[in-house]
Amino acid sequence: MNQDDIRTLIIEAIQSVAPEITEADIAPDEDLREACDLDSMDFLNLLAALKKSCGVNIPEADYQHVRTFTGLVDYLNDHLA
Repeated sequence: MNQDDIRTLIIEAIQSVAPEITEADIAPDEDLREACDLDSMDFLNLLAALKKSCGVNIPEADYQHVRTFTGLVDYLNDHLA
């Protein structure tokens, strides 16, 4: 899976909890919760949607690595390889 595929998976997962958000709305290094106006439950639903779509479980200890769009792309890229 390449980075474009991963970006698409992330956008689809974000849109499952915040349908109005597009990739253009998110700065690469901006906090996803702020950029997408996600509360704690929305963030957990985002991670659950990603687990369902690509099989990667993101434990709470790794949340600091996936706070930004770029961080999430890198994290999934590392764990899908």
